[in-house]
Amino acid sequence: MAKEVDKPSIDKLFLHRGIHFVEGMITPEEIDAFEHFPIRDSDVFLVTYPKSGTVWTQQILCLIYHEGHLNKTENIETVDRAPWLEYNWKKVDFEKRPSPRLITTHLPYYLVPKGLKNKKAKVIYVTRNPKDNLASYFHFNNMLRKFDENPTAMMNEHFEAYLNGKVASSSWFDHVKGWYAHKDEFNILFLQYEDMVKDLKGAVLKICSFVGKEVDDQTVDAIVERATFKNMKKDVTANYENLGQNEKSKTMTFLRKGTIGDWKNVMTVAQNEKFDKIFQEKMKDVPIKFIWDINEN
Repeated sequence: MAKEVDKPSIDKLFLHRGIHFVEGMITPEEIDAFEHFPIRDSDVFLVTYPKSGTVWTQQILCLIYHEGHLNKTENIETVDRAPWLEYNWKKVDFEKRPSPRLITTHLPYYLVPKGLKNKKAKVIYVTRNPKDNLASYFHFNNMLRKFDENPTAMMNEHFEAYLNGKVASSSWFDHVKGWYAHKDEFNILFLQYEDMVKDLKGAVLKICSFVGKEVDDQTVDAIVERATFKNMKKDVTANYENLGQNEKSKTMTFLRKGTIGDWKNVMTVAQNEKFDKIFQEKMKDVPIKFIWDINEN
């Protein structure tokens, strides 16, 4: 049974099977039903913790798989080509979708369809350094909600909620650690957001190789050009600008900076020190090297 969460930061959330979900967008019964969601061998699941490059990777996958998306002959939004499993607000009928299906989710490893463990369907997991993730998550919530006029107080609240997993999708640490620890149970490609920023073409080639798509050099270059942050930000089929519009968000953008190291602009020295301590404790057994600054090699 879903349990109401006391003052869960910004969103109205409910807790089910250890994860916070957005109230009104999904039910506990729908979450439980994912266990038996029929998987096809050709399915490609994009899995992320929120604000980890999800929309960006959705766009790359759509450009790889859909010629009409690449050459702009079809005016279909990215969210329709790679729809969400759990936040299926457009009521997509997955059974009627042609193969290969592109499906997006923020679910932890233990709530995804059990059929994904057949190791034939593909999973692409994208992670992002948690400091930038925290900062991006804060600005995202700021876009969707009318915050008080005290951004420092709101950031302080968000910082504590994030560290305690009281945000949608709960703990970044648990999400990343869970998927990494159980990676051998899936046919999975791990990508890091920061590597994509530094070498987008390399990331596109990795994805093409993993999903078995043979793409010529000219097409790869075209995909990279369309998937640059600058071009995505002005692409109405990819930028999610119609999400959560209110008087405040009309002057803000879903895709904001797409850089590395923006956490320095929102976190205090004390917050950074606290974060480092918690990170070192929780991630000590996870051999993923994160990039914290755009100038790091």
